[in-house]
Amino acid sequence: MVQTVNQQQQSIIEMDATEVAVHIREHKITSLDAVHAYIKQINSVNPRINAMVEKRFEKAIEEAKEKDQQHNSSNVTGELYGVPISVKEAYDVAGMKTTGGLLHRENAIAKADANVITRLKRAGAIILGKTNTPELCFCQETENKLYGRTNNPWDLQRTAGGSSGGEGALLAAGGAAVGIGSDIGGSIRFPSHFNGVIGFKSGMFQVNGNGHFPGNETGLQQRMLGFGPMGKSVRDIQLMYDVIAKQSSIPKDLNGVEIDILPAKTGYPLSANTAAALDNVAHYLMESFPVKRTIPPFFDQSALLWQEIMSMDGAKNVTDVALPYHSKSMLKEFIKEKVTKNAAVHTYLSWAVIGAKMFKPTKKRIAEVQDILIKGDRLLHNYLSNRVLVFPVYHTGAAKHGNVYKEIFSIKKTFLTYMPYVAYANVWGLPSLVIPVGTDEQGMPISVQLISQNTNEDILFQLGEKLESYFRGYVPCQKLQAFH
Repeated sequence: MVQTVNQQQQSIIEMDATEVAVHIREHKITSLDAVHAYIKQINSVNPRINAMVEKRFEKAIEEAKEKDQQHNSSNVTGELYGVPISVKEAYDVAGMKTTGGLLHRENAIAKADANVITRLKRAGAIILGKTNTPELCFCQETENKLYGRTNNPWDLQRTAGGSSGGEGALLAAGGAAVGIGSDIGGSIRFPSHFNGVIGFKSGMFQVNGNGHFPGNETGLQQRMLGFGPMGKSVRDIQLMYDVIAKQSSIPKDLNGVEIDILPAKTGYPLSANTAAALDNVAHYLMESFPVKRTIPPFFDQSALLWQEIMSMDGAKNVTDVALPYHSKSMLKEFIKEKVTKNAAVHTYLSWAVIGAKMFKPTKKRIAEVQDILIKGDRLLHNYLSNRVLVFPVYHTGAAKHGNVYKEIFSIKKTFLTYMPYVAYANVWGLPSLVIPVGTDEQGMPISVQLISQNTNEDILFQLGEKLESYFRGYVPCQKLQAFH
């Protein structure tokens, strides 16, 4: 039976990146077929979710034609040859804008590719466009003064998360084969969890971050920042990670791996469905692995350590970048936005910076934090050598717009209540893989994260494949589907 154009396009957007690459390699589809399919899908869904903020369609079509011509005349190589992808706005792509969502950077054109983008292009990927972030990636919800707010495709009234919220929303709506994000405070994991996609935060210093904006993190913040893929399958995540990482994941045996799963009751909030999902994962893994329901070392300290590390310079670098032509008073900008809606930056950024100044640690406390990190790194290196931690990502699925921001950025230090689940992997520089495993009370996707030490990425991927095959895994959001 011959497929219609629409049927072929629908089948393409249902594939993961690995399958798209295989189909192109085997001449079952062309790269141009794939690019056209995703362009049509983006044009259909993006007006409602506002995920892609800069399109690169003409160049993508040109590159697809070139790759198809080359493919017809030679034996091509490249793990992602001809595969259409999306990228977070924070990554420099030559000839495209890197704005950080800031009004004064709306014409800031990158002259060269970020290291990650260079590696993806070398593997044959074709970039369709760039996706939305909060200003300077400084919030767990995606909204800014330049491009506006990104909506969750499962429910447009709910958050897509942040700061890689544009990526999460676009992938959930079938707008790219795979994508790339970054994470210093749950910024890959929140959007993956809220939108129901697979996501991976790399461990500290495992991926070269040159060409990521902002890129001026202070010393200890660098250990918390990870770069990684977001997509439809664990095998795609591993393929992408091996492309962008300084060293590919090392094959390891799952035999003897121990699993520590957080108890449902830890003193921190957890919705009934999220707790049940955690219990279901525990029961499933008990069939094959030694499983304990326990709290790992330093768990209770990690949210405070995360905030203190993020606040070490009082967010001076962020202020300097966000307000280069203004008074450099985030308090004035916050009040101005509340009164006139005409400030230079969104209240999400100004209030977060005000909080960073308020919570800035003393020199004595910074020394204490450094000492804790040295001891913790040593202890966790041994503790996680053959162990995987299983955490929730957040206490609920995606909330209505603005609620996650209010929960995390409160003067009452409620980050201590809501950030422990994601802060842990950032503070200790650990790789973390997010797998959708169910839905919450409102039918929104919920996920768990698998965490271990650096060099155990392959163990995480193997366990992730087991969970995605048994539980929910990636499910495309059909509510905004372009093809009928």
